[in-house]
Amino acid sequence: MKVTLLTCTPNAEQMVAAAAKLCYASADIDTVMEGLTPEKTEKFLDMLSSLGHESPIEHITFSFGIEGVSRALLAQITRHRIASFSVQSQRYVKESTFKFVTPPAIAEDAEALALYEKTMAEIFASYQNLAATLEEKYSASMPPKAAEKKAIEDARFVLPNACATKMIMTMNARSLLNFFRLRCCNRAQWEIRDLATQMCALVKKQAPTIFRYAGPPCVKGGCPEGKMTCGSASEMKQKFLGE
Repeated sequence: MKVTLLTCTPNAEQMVAAAAKLCYASADIDTVMEGLTPEKTEKFLDMLSSLGHESPIEHITFSFGIEGVSRALLAQITRHRIASFSVQSQRYVKESTFKFVTPPAIAEDAEALALYEKTMAEIFASYQNLAATLEEKYSASMPPKAAEKKAIEDARFVLPNACATKMIMTMNARSLLNFFRLRCCNRAQWEIRDLATQMCALVKKQAPTIFRYAGPPCVKGGCPEGKMTCGSASEMKQKFLGE
């Protein structure tokens, strides 16, 4: 997995402070950015946090490049609907090398790993054979490029959840905080938890006050998981807050 912060709103925390200032002070649009020193910006952001007023942080966005993740992760992350996704298409891009993600539990077991890799190889062979068979069929009635596209469009149905993909994803800061609360938790699935943890570290560098308590719910309050809790709140606070 490789996660890159491609771009984000410039002067992100100042932008949020300006939005908050407009809400709570007699400021005009022309002057709303004036006087927002780092100290005053942090003060506005701390006030927002204490009030639980999260709408101003929707004004800033972060765009990530994500690669080396599985189609299983794609199915999970697109459930976070207040976001924008651009994903490499299996319909238009032929799987010529077939990269796939291996779960750690499988990678650590020699017998399971051998079976897994054998299965992946068989699936890839089936995909290639199907694509070739269908391309030959379609070539009789359409141009070569169109025949290839139509062939891989149908052959992709045999590809597994393990198949690697890449995407660009953009979220606003409020959606990211919700994403981190759900996906940085120890009870989240391992792959999306790894992704969320890496993303969290990246945005904290860009907007440290806004994302000061970003992470699973237990880093700032109690665990909401009840009897399903992992029991590792102190370890999670150390990991995300350095406490």
